[in-house]
Amino acid sequence: MRNMMSKSALLLASGALLAAGSVHAQTDRSDWPDNFTVGTASQGGTYFVYGSGWANFIADELNVSGGGEVTGGPTQNLALVHEGNAAFGLTTMGPAADAVNGESPLAPGLKMDNVCAMFPMYETPFSITALEGSGIESISDIPDGARIGFGPSASTSDTYFPAMLETLGVNFDRRNGGWSDLGGQLQDGLIDVIAFAAGIPIPAVSQLEVQTDVNIIEFTEEEVQTVLENFPVAEFMIPASTYQTLEEDARAVSMWNFAIAGCDLPEDLVYEATKATMENNDRMMSVHRSAATTIPENIKHNTVLPFHPGAARWYEENGYEIDEALIK
Repeated sequence: MRNMMSKSALLLASGALLAAGSVHAQTDRSDWPDNFTVGTASQGGTYFVYGSGWANFIADELNVSGGGEVTGGPTQNLALVHEGNAAFGLTTMGPAADAVNGESPLAPGLKMDNVCAMFPMYETPFSITALEGSGIESISDIPDGARIGFGPSASTSDTYFPAMLETLGVNFDRRNGGWSDLGGQLQDGLIDVIAFAAGIPIPAVSQLEVQTDVNIIEFTEEEVQTVLENFPVAEFMIPASTYQTLEEDARAVSMWNFAIAGCDLPEDLVYEATKATMENNDRMMSVHRSAATTIPENIKHNTVLPFHPGAARWYEENGYEIDEALIK
């Protein structure tokens, strides 16, 4: 009996050593960076909250120093990641398509081929907010020459929303700034409207409706169709539960967001970061509730960027198919 127990103990010990060796082999950190940054956007927007929270989560999970960085948003994040000035970033499919085709407004002619997709985040609705006292209750109510804040320069909102409103016949005075700053300007009467493109709930809007009465303006069915015909967006409904102000779902349009990584980052690093994110949706939801759609089933919404080999490995190991042509 003693010999049998000894053999069993020896087998268990050997198995533990082999398992430990396997884990070590899969997470060899010799080529990992000492720290990382995540390109987000301006303070007061969902990108900043989501990106900074995700950076802290990954830093804790992988025991690597890292954090979110305030940036101009999706378009600048593509450039930062491509150039290696940020390891990770958050972007939207419209600016991503422009970047890989050499049509980024920040670097015309430069095809950004060092940007890889990691995981889906959420849809970005395009929505409009005005003070209730302004009398603006629809897009057609926006007066000629209205001062409209479109977010940070070169952001998704600033890139697409002005063109959308021009297509809908709105004439305006264009303003830029961080979402929190624009919220303050709206409340102080320095601008008339904010045209948001950000994950919901938008912190700046939630703060505004606590401090004053606002109108969250929806698109008409005809306006949605006009925008769909002219821009890379999809139909979207903002749930009434998103804001205190809404009494029913509000019609809008949206664009998908993805987390991105430098294609030259170590495969194991991106694998482990993707694994932690995809296997801990509850933790991601605690970062921002828009992460409800940060799930692997939504990788299908990326048809623009190649997936990083590390991210692709996790998806394929877990039964999610990716077209070989979309893997770097």
